[in-house]
Amino acid sequence: MTYQKFEPEETLAEQTYDAVEKAADTGKVVKGTNEVTKAIERNNADLVVIAGNVSPEEIVMHLPALSEERDISYTFVPDKEELGLAAGLEVQTAAAAVVNTGSADDDVQDIANKAAELLEAEEEE
Repeated sequence: MTYQKFEPEETLAEQTYDAVEKAADTGKVVKGTNEVTKAIERNNADLVVIAGNVSPEEIVMHLPALSEERDISYTFVPDKEELGLAAGLEVQTAAAAVVNTGSADDDVQDIANKAAELLEAEEEE
């Protein structure tokens, strides 16, 4: 996967799904590549979550660079089906963005920090 800049550990992926679910219940999560792109461009996103099994990759390829440009944290999860469910959908989604953390504030911050560490480690290699 060319767009996936780091491989999240399983625990981080699980925490991410949980945080997205909590934010969807108590705050606000936008779903789908177009909505996520808009949230990033408007600087509304607290955390961008990108699924790893997206095909074709071009659908989400721009999201990491756009997030970095706007200084918005992002992470990856392995499965678009599970990401869709976590975001409150009955269908898969390639990407989701937490725009209002609700009661998931600490969780989102924790994930953002871990994702930043993984990204830094990858860039140093």
